[in-house]
Amino acid sequence: MARARSRIAGVISVFGELLITAGVLLALFVVYSLWWTNVLADRAAAEDSNTVRDRWAGGPGALDTKDGIGFLHVPAMKNGEVLVKKGTDAKTLNDGVAGYYTDPITSALPSDRQGNFALAAHRDGHGAKFHNIHKLKTGDSIVFETKDTWYVYKVFKDLKETSKYNVDVLQPVPKESGRTKPGRYITLTTCTPIYTSDYRYIVWGELERTEKVDKDRTKPAELS
Repeated sequence: MARARSRIAGVISVFGELLITAGVLLALFVVYSLWWTNVLADRAAAEDSNTVRDRWAGGPGALDTKDGIGFLHVPAMKNGEVLVKKGTDAKTLNDGVAGYYTDPITSALPSDRQGNFALAAHRDGHGAKFHNIHKLKTGDSIVFETKDTWYVYKVFKDLKETSKYNVDVLQPVPKESGRTKPGRYITLTTCTPIYTSDYRYIVWGELERTEKVDKDRTKPAELS
């Protein structure tokens, strides 16, 4: 009987140690996913952003799409400026940037006379540039900066949860936004709920005005 109890105690002890080890490994994975990937992504994004800024140092000029098309500024999200590149694949977004869609629907660019400038970025990990997307409210400003133009949008609608397969939110006229006619729209998309990728959170804005970039790159009033 004593031996049996000793064996059971030994098994329980080993099992307990395995649980502790598993817990430690899980904690380390969470730290890696939610903190260290942010560090690496922010570092990569800063390098890429500096490259673009250096190329723009000569002053305003024609649209330059090399290494990124411009910078997204969303004061309500308190995430600084976000470099925007072509594509929404993981390899692109994992570098701490936002990307404009090329698939399954091709995004318009801000300079286009009509269309939907549709963007995606991570909500958690890898820079988490859209982590605070839920803080955007109707009337808030979204500003996109290119080499020669400031594009000032105003938020008019959000969709707090939709299927990740719902590509209609990216259409040139996104009907779920309530708009029925062509315009110059911007769409921000990211995963939801926080720490999952089950659904998508959507915010729509509409172009209010543009401002030409001057030699000092004076920011529009919304960013002052």
